Amino acid sequence: MILGDRDLRYYIKKGLIVVDPFDESIIRENGLDLRLGGEIARMRNPGEPFDTKNPPSDYSKYYVIERGDSFIIHPHEHVLLTTLEYIKLPDDIMAFVNLRSTYARLGIYAPPTIVDAGFEGTLTIELVGGQFPVKLYKGERFLHLVFAKTTSPVERPYRGKYQGQRGVMLPKF
Repeated sequence: MILGDRDLRYYIKKGLIVVDPFDESIIRENGLDLRLGGEIARMRNPGEPFDTKNPPSDYSKYYVIERGDSFIIHPHEHVLLTTLEYIKLPDDIMAFVNLRSTYARLGIYAPPTIVDAGFEGTLTIELVGGQFPVKLYKGERFLHLVFAKTTSPVERPYRGKYQGQRGVMLPKF
């Protein structure tokens, strides 16, 4: 079952879904629009492979982290962005993450991802730039989450390595 705007208001009001900071304007017909946070991680190519079996202790060869009120996404650039909102889901609600269509119409792409039941934290999302540079601003509604209720609480709610994350979170191995 997909949660509509009335369902979302109820779940948020009762504290079953936590969104912080919350603003009524992010509630949409069938989901929530999350806003861009103030941090970006730009991926770069150091000319050597990233070894997932033996990851480096310092990721600075592979990522540059920036903080600010705006960011330019360059053509075909891969970046990690974070949401302004910290969310917390109960054990019977999950969410599908989509880029808002306005940004997709600019050629920006976000690979499909989900938020697992039981997850808590800000979201780190990969975006890929389109054909021309696009300037994004902190606080812009850039993601749309569609929430679905599972038929029963999941047996193993998310308690993984990204639980409680704040800001852009680089991969953990």
